[in-house]
Amino acid sequence: MRMASLARLSGTHRHLLAVALCALAAAAVYPVRKLLEPVNTAMLLLLVVAFVAARLGRAQAIVASFVSVALFDFFFVPPQLSFAVSDVKYLVTFVVMLLVSLLVGQLTNSLQASADDARRRERRSNALYALARGLAGAMTVGQVVEQVTAFLRDEADSEVRFHIPDDDDRLQPAGPAASAAETLAANGIYLSSGGPAGRCVALDGVGLLLALDGATRCRGVLAVQPRGGSDRLDTLRPMLEAVASLAAIALERLHFVAVAQASQLETEAERLRSSILSSISHDIRTPLTVLFGLADSLTLAEGPLSEDEREAAQSIRDQAGRLHEMVDKLLDMARLQAGKVRLRKEWQALDEIIGAAIALLGDALREHPVTVAQPPELPLVAVDAVLMERVFCNLFENAAKYATPGTPIAVELACEGPMLVVTVRDRGPGFPPGSVARIFSLFERGQPESTTAGVGLGLTICRAIVEAHGGWIAASNLADGGACVRFALPRNDPPAIEPEAAAGEGT
Repeated sequence: MRMASLARLSGTHRHLLAVALCALAAAAVYPVRKLLEPVNTAMLLLLVVAFVAARLGRAQAIVASFVSVALFDFFFVPPQLSFAVSDVKYLVTFVVMLLVSLLVGQLTNSLQASADDARRRERRSNALYALARGLAGAMTVGQVVEQVTAFLRDEADSEVRFHIPDDDDRLQPAGPAASAAETLAANGIYLSSGGPAGRCVALDGVGLLLALDGATRCRGVLAVQPRGGSDRLDTLRPMLEAVASLAAIALERLHFVAVAQASQLETEAERLRSSILSSISHDIRTPLTVLFGLADSLTLAEGPLSEDEREAAQSIRDQAGRLHEMVDKLLDMARLQAGKVRLRKEWQALDEIIGAAIALLGDALREHPVTVAQPPELPLVAVDAVLMERVFCNLFENAAKYATPGTPIAVELACEGPMLVVTVRDRGPGFPPGSVARIFSLFERGQPESTTAGVGLGLTICRAIVEAHGGWIAASNLADGGACVRFALPRNDPPAIEPEAAAGEGT
């Protein structure tokens, strides 16, 4: 009879089977009793006890021990077929035989239990290995949930539910809706920042809740409810913690795969967009130059042009110039993003660069005077003067476009630690709500439907230039109205300036 068949027998049936095995052994030995010494018969009956202990269990082994002693006394000890004892020495034999039977049964049963436990552990380890291998190949969160649920259903006879955070970082049950108590407990574990004691909680009616802690953050909560009740939770807890760890690793791997794929797609899209912009800008630049030149010639020509025709030629020239400027910005942005711009750093005074930018803009700042506040001893910074001039031009031009006419543009220079911080403020409407976080993105405009000219490249170019210099740039709205852009440049250690030689004495 196989072990699986014996395990399905009830306790009474196993007891009866133990008695039957002892009786069968006695019946087999009884015909040859005269050829065997009593001690040989006792050994054969002890063998039956050991078999019963190994196959049927401890309680059945105890029953078999007493039954074997009784059968030995009744069939093999004179007077036979009677429980009477003719010699007192057989009483000692019975006692020793009973004790040995009980001891053999106990040891055999313990050995069998250890062997069964080892096989059970081996089977569970193999199952965990198979689960880990399956989770390593999982491509979606649904596959992780499916594999873990199937494993715990087979190995722990438990109901399983995952609570996975959505895009808004709110836990959502993967599968049937959870009870209010389970949802509340799962959210508490997910949001808790406590130690390991707070990451695994057993609740009546809910089961065991385990945090799916990854290397960087919690990836969800696993709820396990054994079908036989919560009494088995302490026994199952080590395995459940191992399963939760494997599930957390799989979920974190899927998260990083998704992040890597999104980053790769974004990089490829950015590269393709920059390539297209560069190509189109080069193709447009030549005809724009021709158009601007022809319009300029018409404007300056002393021919028989009417006033309206001359104004039209002037308008064509102005619009061609503005379009030419946009194309230049596109080309600059494409070169910056492609990393093809080499910085020609020299030690410069920022106030001089600011003055050059103001002079370059000219009439564009006619209604917006620029005020500059700086410390008495402004340190030099190592920058590319041409590119930094472009940064100030873009910031001043943006401020002039949106600020109220007649209001000044304030520039403040200050040293903050190892950085030289530049702040540019205006008195315009400020950045629209919700746009500050993305205001430096490519083609991003504060007001998408604004009538103000522009394509959303100025601040993007500023960010690229400042970051190429090792600095940072940020935007915000002022409490009393207006927009504020701050950027910082590394100060480093400027070269020492040798003092001029003093004039010779007595000359």
